[in-house]
Amino acid sequence: MIAIIDYGVGNLFSLESSFNAIGYDVKVTHETGDIELADKIILPGVGAFGDAANKLKSSGLAEPLINSAKHGKNILGICLGMQLLFDKSFEYGEHEGLGLIPGEILPMADIINKDLKIPQIGWNALIFKNGSKLFKYINNNDCVYFVHSYYADCEPEYVSAVTEYGADITACVERKNIFGCQFHPEKSGAVGLNILKAFCEL
Repeated sequence: MIAIIDYGVGNLFSLESSFNAIGYDVKVTHETGDIELADKIILPGVGAFGDAANKLKSSGLAEPLINSAKHGKNILGICLGMQLLFDKSFEYGEHEGLGLIPGEILPMADIINKDLKIPQIGWNALIFKNGSKLFKYINNNDCVYFVHSYYADCEPEYVSAVTEYGADITACVERKNIFGCQFHPEKSGAVGLNILKAFCEL
């Protein structure tokens, strides 16, 4: 079973529909037992980091998610869900993340040209760095859809792809069984579906 965690801050319908489109049944759930039984876990997310982190923890879903990660289950964080995988974020204060990938979430405004719009909204190319199992069915420079104002600052060994937006912005991360996409694969057409397909086949 593939579980999509429902903690009140995800675009769940389009994500569920994307998995169904590639032939995989998923379960959108807020039940601890479902997360514990799942073979793979999706952590979606939109909005502000602090609010999402609080909702994830208060729902009682953070602990089983962390335990699943420690036991080797494949986990995919999407957009804000990817950011939550890191140690902390400095979005409107300082907020603790899940600590599954070492690093911090910082404002893009500090590193990009001032004439570029924030948030970054729209299609942009993936530039492969370390490669990833998620890239099995896609090519370097394929485009995906981004909506974000903050980025993941981490060691290069965890960065599987970047996108260029006035600077190299972390687009995909990978650490053992933990994966993250800053973009929305469910809004990224055939490229996004192929990324989700590759995750399902892990």
